[in-house]
Amino acid sequence: MARERKFTTEELFQITEELLLDHHYEGFQFGLVADHLKVSRGAIYKYFENKEELITEYMLFKMEQFLQELKGINSIEGFYAQFDFLLNLMFKNPELHQLIEIGKRVPVHINEKVEENVRKLESYHIEMYHYVQGFIRTGKSEKILNTNIPEPLISGYIFQSIAIPNHFGIPHDVWVGSIKEMICRGIFKNL
Repeated sequence: MARERKFTTEELFQITEELLLDHHYEGFQFGLVADHLKVSRGAIYKYFENKEELITEYMLFKMEQFLQELKGINSIEGFYAQFDFLLNLMFKNPELHQLIEIGKRVPVHINEKVEENVRKLESYHIEMYHYVQGFIRTGKSEKILNTNIPEPLISGYIFQSIAIPNHFGIPHDVWVGSIKEMICRGIFKNL
């Protein structure tokens, strides 16, 4: 049996992220978490009734971090600077899109805590899109973005861009710059 030791929330969430990205929802197990933290499974069960609680708590933590950073977009003047800020933030957190997709597999009706966490996550997604919609409205009001393209399509297109796999190992700065260029040519009006 693994020797009991304490672990921090940050350590737990870091291991949770790594295991979710490696094993996805279906392969994620408390036993794997416990092995990586060098504790017993019971040590994890002291805090979480099931893996769905842990996963949704982790996702809340991750979204709160992202939203805290995303709020900075409001303090930036001008659409182009906001655009750079948003893309840089998204590519700084490329796993967020994949984790959101994994989170969609979590059954909602496991227990009350999971249901509450999923409701919070949904509200965080709405909050995230509000920040992005403000940025898009700025672009449209400054006559930079095409006003004929619906805002949800523009925001979806931007957020989906980080999900494009880089199978050929293109250097990160070239990859990000190329995606920025592709987005701009597709949504910018009169370059």
